[in-house]
Amino acid sequence: MKTLKKTLTIVASILLWAIILLAALFAFTTLATRDNTKVANIAGYTPMSVMTDSMAPAFSAGDMIFIKTCDTSKLEVGDVVCFHTIIENQYALNTHRISEITEENGVRSYTTKGDNNEIADQHIISDGDIVGKYVGQLPKMGKVMDFLSSSMGFLIVIVLPMLLFFIYQLYHLITVILEMKKATAAEAAVAAATAQTDKAAITQAEADAALAEAKRLKAEAEAALAAAKGETK
Repeated sequence: MKTLKKTLTIVASILLWAIILLAALFAFTTLATRDNTKVANIAGYTPMSVMTDSMAPAFSAGDMIFIKTCDTSKLEVGDVVCFHTIIENQYALNTHRISEITEENGVRSYTTKGDNNEIADQHIISDGDIVGKYVGQLPKMGKVMDFLSSSMGFLIVIVLPMLLFFIYQLYHLITVILEMKKATAAEAAVAAATAQTDKAAITQAEADAALAEAKRLKAEAEAALAAAKGETK
């Protein structure tokens, strides 16, 4: 039984850490691109959810891609980069392949194009627009992050498991406290029984001593009586 409880505790702890890491990843991917001027990263890497199929089959909508900060001077035609741009008159981050690089007066400009698009992107970008270089992906994980970004997803996957774990830990704590109280009560009962036994042993010893003393006094009295009778004769 104790082994089962220990196993359940270990499993619950592992699940909690998994949920915490998932929540941290969710929080980071949610906040990473919130700033219009700066994209957050962890050790130079930024996870992003793909929203369209413009780069299929390299990666598709629903995938999660990883962007790594890079030295833009080393970028070449064919590299896939993430960059700041304007799409439908709104600020956006886009990840497309470099189709052309031009340099004028030491300033580089990049023409980009989605692998699944027929024409190049309308806006020409510069070094300052580039966030980083595409380095890998996790298929369909973007859908997971999109689900987590919804209120229902966050509640079901993050909040509810953590609440259940908290309840389990509270139950475990109460169980431990009750077991400690039972153990303390058992120790007190044993101590009381031992004390009673010791007291009984002491009382018996005192009774034996008193009886021995009485016998001694009786023997002395009988001896004195016999002596008195002898003197009388």
